[in-house]
Amino acid sequence: MRERNGAESETFINKFELDDLFPEDFRKKVHVFCFEKGDVLFMTGEKLRNLYFLVEGKIKIFTNTPEGKLLINRFKRPPALIGDVEYIKGSAVINSVEAVTDGMFLAVPFTDLVQLEKDHPAIIRFLLETMANKFYTELHAASMHMLYPVEVRLASYLLSISEIGEGTVFHEEMRTSNLMELAEWIGTSYRHLNRVLKKMAADGVIERVKGSIKIRDLEKLNILARGNIYE
Repeated sequence: MRERNGAESETFINKFELDDLFPEDFRKKVHVFCFEKGDVLFMTGEKLRNLYFLVEGKIKIFTNTPEGKLLINRFKRPPALIGDVEYIKGSAVINSVEAVTDGMFLAVPFTDLVQLEKDHPAIIRFLLETMANKFYTELHAASMHMLYPVEVRLASYLLSISEIGEGTVFHEEMRTSNLMELAEWIGTSYRHLNRVLKKMAADGVIERVKGSIKIRDLEKLNILARGNIYE
């Protein structure tokens, strides 16, 4: 990550209505960092010094298993918070974070955040709400694994990693070399996952192109996901 002109922080504070969290005299302590697609932003075991607010771009949260596999836990779009658990618990980074697209963070040093808590209780309420939302999201993901068939889970996953813009949508995370890890993560076998992919292709929902997945019909994919998404 690279630090940018701190004056940009005011733009994002206004855009995401963070005025109540950061009093005017505190805003000079809010830094701006930019990152590029593919950057590994934080690694498991790393000690954080800042609380990060994702204000632009998209990131993925993942875990490296003892067997060396990469399991994607979640995808985040703005506004999203990184480092809240680590700040409250005083622990090292729990899950690694990688940039899916170019983007930007607002960053507040933990040392300044401690003082802000004392002088401005609104930040405490914000952190509590963020933690509660993360707890709800984890429960929702666990429920999906128990209650929904593989087709729904896969459609939800595809939606969560999509970069929807003009034209077609490609998913680099879905390269064939990662399908075994994906099958394990959504709770199915590699063979059954391939069957589901073939059916989705036959139904015109997706197309497999040179080892990647290309969405052919976003509306059908949304219907198949039943409103669920891994975010």
